[in-house]
Amino acid sequence: MEMRRMGKSGLTVSTVGLGGNNFGRKGSATESYEGTKAVIDAALDAGITLFDTADMYGMEAGLSETLVGRALGSNRDKVVIATKFGLDARGANGADFNARGSRRYIINAAEASLRRLGTDYIDLYIYHSPDPLTPIEETLSALDDLVRSGKVRYIGHSNMSGWQIAHFDHVARELGTERFVSAQNNFSLLDRRAELEVLPASTQFGLGVLPYYPLANGLLTGKYTDGIAPDGSRLDVAKPQLMESTDFDQLKKLRAFAQERGLTELEVAFSFLLASHPVTSIIAGVTKPEQVYANARSASWVPTAEDMAELDTIFPPAPKIALF
Repeated sequence: MEMRRMGKSGLTVSTVGLGGNNFGRKGSATESYEGTKAVIDAALDAGITLFDTADMYGMEAGLSETLVGRALGSNRDKVVIATKFGLDARGANGADFNARGSRRYIINAAEASLRRLGTDYIDLYIYHSPDPLTPIEETLSALDDLVRSGKVRYIGHSNMSGWQIAHFDHVARELGTERFVSAQNNFSLLDRRAELEVLPASTQFGLGVLPYYPLANGLLTGKYTDGIAPDGSRLDVAKPQLMESTDFDQLKKLRAFAQERGLTELEVAFSFLLASHPVTSIIAGVTKPEQVYANARSASWVPTAEDMAELDTIFPPAPKIALF
């Protein structure tokens, strides 16, 4: 497994990470501790070091964190745990008063996450979504205190736009607080909007990018290329609208592109992201150990400039908006 630095920081992680959004999810193979542990053991065996979760994941908020901490056990110090705050944790961190970027809430949320994870520090603490009412100065100050206390080692954010990435870095420099080292955003061959602002801003301000939904809810795995969702699949059950809005001609062209190179669609999807600077690691959620191994194997192909250009013809970049 290749290791990369998180932007310009000293934090080093595997290029494929494990997403915890399915841990404790009702009806999934990882709803139980046993199912989660099987996946986490496979990830450790495959050389994955980045384990990403959040305080609101699970059929009960916080359940994913609890399962991750328990399943890692004595392996905790061998890995990087990333968890998030800032979305509705449904009371798991106490009352939030709709001020999830406030000092009061951040301290409470971090302490609650530490208890659920069964650890005394969080490697990467991620601001899950911006609080539009709380000044970023207050949020950064609280996060800085957590770093200085040793309870958090690095801070990151998720779902931020380019101007927010720039603004947050400017404010952190002005205040002299810890700066964000990572940006986690939706990014895949089927959704390339992150290339417009998030990737350039992250490059400018030294952040590592962590794409989530790298397989576009499974559409890029090859299972849906013929336009039919397997019975019982997540798209069939929970997101049938994606099947209606997908251009399956693109997916057929992706299959041909992959077959010409002796690759799978999964390998192309992951390798495209890892060739997109400054992507550091891909956050992929799974429910079965075999999916972990498939993901881990899918990050070894290095596309050429010609390969990337051909992918641009199949999956055109998001159009830029003229400012003048």
